[in-house]
Amino acid sequence: MGLKALDYESMNENVKKVQYAVRGELYLRASELQKEGKKIIFTNVGNPHALGQKPLTFPRQVVALCQAPFLLDDPNVGLIFPADAIARAKHYLSLTSGGLGAYSDSRGIPGVRKEVAEFIERRDGYPSDPELIFLTDGASKGVMQILNCIIRGQGDGVLVPVPQYPLYSATISLFGGSLVPYYLEETANWGLDINNLRESVAQARFKGITVRAMVIINPGNPTGQCLSEANLREILNFCYQENLVLLGDEVYQQNIYQDERPFISSRKVLMDMGPPISKEVQLISFHTVSKGYWGECGQRGGYFEMTNIPPKTVDEIYKIASISLSPNVPAQIFMGLMVNPLKPGDVSYDQYVRESKGILESLRRRARIMTDGFNSCKNVVCNFTEGAMYSFPQIRLPPKAIEAAKQAGKVPDVFYCLKLLEATGISTVPGSGFGQKEGVFHLRTTILPAEEDMPEIMSSFKKFNDEFMAQYEDNWNHSRM
Repeated sequence: MGLKALDYESMNENVKKVQYAVRGELYLRASELQKEGKKIIFTNVGNPHALGQKPLTFPRQVVALCQAPFLLDDPNVGLIFPADAIARAKHYLSLTSGGLGAYSDSRGIPGVRKEVAEFIERRDGYPSDPELIFLTDGASKGVMQILNCIIRGQGDGVLVPVPQYPLYSATISLFGGSLVPYYLEETANWGLDINNLRESVAQARFKGITVRAMVIINPGNPTGQCLSEANLREILNFCYQENLVLLGDEVYQQNIYQDERPFISSRKVLMDMGPPISKEVQLISFHTVSKGYWGECGQRGGYFEMTNIPPKTVDEIYKIASISLSPNVPAQIFMGLMVNPLKPGDVSYDQYVRESKGILESLRRRARIMTDGFNSCKNVVCNFTEGAMYSFPQIRLPPKAIEAAKQAGKVPDVFYCLKLLEATGISTVPGSGFGQKEGVFHLRTTILPAEEDMPEIMSSFKKFNDEFMAQYEDNWNHSRM
């Protein structure tokens, strides 16, 4: 008997090439330890509710009523649910053809897409077309759909910021394309240098790669920086000159922890620039209900909006979306609720604002506790988390630790993170899973553990780190940067 189609040796090679560190070796080890009864703090993935964040009340009330519409006929429904939740549930049910158990249009419910378009117009000051907005099962599915349309084969490259979120490296591998890294500058608060971009494109072309698209993650994951308007203008100019489609991953736009650099969408900056650029640069922007203060990761709701994409291409993207028949309908309603929030005067408004503000203000404090905690540790430096949900400290590993990692057959930051996990139960992701400069080591952790647990987590991290450094430092030169 020869090899069968699903024997490991004869599988699609692209599948084997895929790596996804957020759920990789460390996560698997953490799950094992958890089974053995060790208390594990999973900070490896931006999953707020799993770390104790409470869901917002109002959206859950509305979706509960949509899921169980018979409750609306109960004469006592008004005793349990506020009037605005009842009204909103009726509104969304009227937009569906058969309630939450029926497929919607493959692009998503038209009425919800209209709400998304109105949200974008309020945010950016420019009209948005619901026909160019597709609802998706989380932003990840949208990113995969678009990359699938861009990558024609190995010769096609996509510029991705490094450190990057491994969704990009994994998807590009899966579709058989080439990742073209451009490095963010850690010493400049993870800023983006246009010369570095030009260099990356030139190197890729030298290798025979056709660079077709550029990804930006703003606010950054894993790096947590917010791009300035000037930076965004440079990027859009660059995409115009190089004829690249820009993929704007803007899923953390509500997660901002400082006032100097508010979030500005790529689309707003593009429109502000005026013709010819505003009419020429192809842009796809992504958003989700998984992040922000909603944190509804398990609901899998997202959207993408297309700017300057030709109608025939939009039709092809619609065709691809149709293969899955429909994005999940409850998530579409979550998206509608996120982009069309309660207004002052609504019965549930005060509670909604109290809950949302409470979460964001706590995240702001946690970002500070975590950054300060890392910077108080020996051989650890960390930029402040301006936005998103992550801290990405650099761990300056002594040569003896790097040697010990080699002996153990591990990448140095994986070695460090495994030791951290075994000693403290803190499950992180090694920087190597996101990409980093040669010889520089990081780890990524979320800032999501409960605020009251944060001091204890940081103190157990510090204790572990300082003991680790003492163990491997020996006579290592302390002045080394």
